[in-house]
Amino acid sequence: MQGSIDLSIWQLTAAYIFILILILIVRIKGIPREKEILISSLRMTIQLVLVGYILAYVFEHSHPFYALVIVAIMLIFAIHNIFNRTKSQLSPEIKKIVALSMTLGILASLIYFVLVVLQVSPWYEPRYVIPIAGMIIGNSMTGISLGVKTLVEGMTTNKQLVEAALILGATPKMASKQIVNNAFDAAMLPTINSMVGMGIVFLPGMMTGQILGGASPVVAIEYQIAVMLGIVGSVALTVLLFVQFGYKTFFNSRSQMKV
Repeated sequence: MQGSIDLSIWQLTAAYIFILILILIVRIKGIPREKEILISSLRMTIQLVLVGYILAYVFEHSHPFYALVIVAIMLIFAIHNIFNRTKSQLSPEIKKIVALSMTLGILASLIYFVLVVLQVSPWYEPRYVIPIAGMIIGNSMTGISLGVKTLVEGMTTNKQLVEAALILGATPKMASKQIVNNAFDAAMLPTINSMVGMGIVFLPGMMTGQILGGASPVVAIEYQIAVMLGIVGSVALTVLLFVQFGYKTFFNSRSQMKV
């Protein structure tokens, strides 16, 4: 079976020329987004080049310390990115819930996936652990970001309705149940939509990468199914932990909404 095609510097340059043409079209149309496209493209290139060299070293010098440090860095960056993405002011309590939910949900999913599903040996094999951790963390970050945004906005805009329910005798859990459910739905929607269109509307990145690398489509599909189920489980678990504890930060010890 034919292996992957090694791209030359000229082929990569052709890809950048395509982006430059796109930027020119955007500029001609008067859409003020050419700067964002250019900066994001350059940032992506620098980040991937650095990561490529780091991973090349880690793959050649496999060690549990390297795997754990890289996963920890990805997790910390993801949590920090969630705080930056959320336009609403987050309280210290809800930030702790975000960090705790991300850490527990992702680690539980990653450990189960690596040890039970893939049965990677040794468990810290970076060629498996790091890419899978990246996919799980990235998707969980997106889910939590949407969940945080929806929960905070829901508790803020519907404050009077929640307080009215409390006055009528509802507990904080009952009064905020619909808001919590909406936050969970919003967080899970991108992942669910991705699953629905997978294989028919588009071929997912991991599967495409394996096929381009020369792997059998059947083997690529098996890995993609397993990884996608791991991603869904991780997103659901992290978001569930967040919404179940996050709403409590809006109430004090006397079951009253905080000002």
